[in-house]
Amino acid sequence: MASQFHIPSVSETNWAGNLTYSAKKIVFPSNLDELRKEVLAAKQPKALGSKHSFNTIANTTDTLISTSKLDKLITIDRQKMWVWVEAGIKYGTLGLLLDQEGFALHNLASLPHISVAGACATATHGSGDRNGNLSSAVRGLEIMKADGTLERWEQGHPDFNGVVVNIGALGMVTKIALAIQPTFEVSQFVFENLSMNQLKDHFDEVYQEGYSVSMFTHWENKTINQLWIKKRSNAKNIHPVKEYFGATAATTHLHPIKINSPVNCTEQMGISGPWYERLPHFKMGFTPSNGAELQSEYFVPRKYAYQAIMAIEAIHSIFVPYLFVSEIRSIAADELWLSPAYQQDMIAIHFTWKPDTPHVLTVLPDIEAALESFEVKPHWGKLFTMSPQKLQSRYPKFKDFQVLAKRLDPLGHWRNEFLNRYI
Repeated sequence: MASQFHIPSVSETNWAGNLTYSAKKIVFPSNLDELRKEVLAAKQPKALGSKHSFNTIANTTDTLISTSKLDKLITIDRQKMWVWVEAGIKYGTLGLLLDQEGFALHNLASLPHISVAGACATATHGSGDRNGNLSSAVRGLEIMKADGTLERWEQGHPDFNGVVVNIGALGMVTKIALAIQPTFEVSQFVFENLSMNQLKDHFDEVYQEGYSVSMFTHWENKTINQLWIKKRSNAKNIHPVKEYFGATAATTHLHPIKINSPVNCTEQMGISGPWYERLPHFKMGFTPSNGAELQSEYFVPRKYAYQAIMAIEAIHSIFVPYLFVSEIRSIAADELWLSPAYQQDMIAIHFTWKPDTPHVLTVLPDIEAALESFEVKPHWGKLFTMSPQKLQSRYPKFKDFQVLAKRLDPLGHWRNEFLNRYI
């Protein structure tokens, strides 16, 4: 497994700094003609978005093709209620542009600095618990194949549910359409010190309390340190309460990692604001999250939520020395073949690790073993040690995806070490 994460040294690193890309060069096309030229010239190219993957899913020994200059809002289809954007646009940028036109997305990445195409390609969950992960908003997408031609799919096409969460195996996404809705405002409330015992009988109630709900824990004293509840500002019972299942309302703004300053975090204390400024946890103009960190995330069916949480709590002494904080989220079911939420509601247990790769990789097998009986799946773009055989067995449509990848990329133009291992 070490080869998945330890890359020969060159100059460009991912956002976290734990991975140095092994590409010969990185190119930055700004239009389709420039992109096609680079795709045709490279033997084994890979698309590079905002570099928020923590493993080698986007690595190559040949050419990295950055989408950072392919970052425009193309058009808003007011009849279909879709927005077409270029692959490299970031959620924070898109949110502001949409709001100016009176529209919103159903969900946003916790970090607004993440590119739309990359987040959707890996089924990143985002912040809107009830309405599915970020990829569930996709209504159409266009991919450039190895021969430079473009192929386009829209919802209803027989292969559509296979191409959305594509993990970079099908080609390079050039543009993508997302469902939109009228703009709305959100208020964010934070509570401290929720006993995990309350989750046994009240997990669903807690996660139905807001439009988006997050629990942050350090896995000590069987306590959820912070409960973040984001409500649409026209929701009933919007006014804050002083206590919630024994947790007390925060009296000041907080960072999920409590020792950190909350200045980077989006507004709390029930202060209403635009959806794009409240659904993320962190502000677009600031360093996101903790900066120097590693991340892992595991998904289990929601029906196992309490049992899975307590299984992790039972082994917390093994991994807590290497942990900044964990976040627990809920994700609605979808129909996307490689989405962890394929045809079932899920919870995500996220780990933000200290930048200590050797120790983190040592404890991940223990976490995966603790969750094994709950049909666990890892996040495609974060650190994990699960075997390819076990990972593939978790996805009922995995063989269909393999057939699709073979058809769209018969010569393996878009393959890399990660895809060769897991696909």
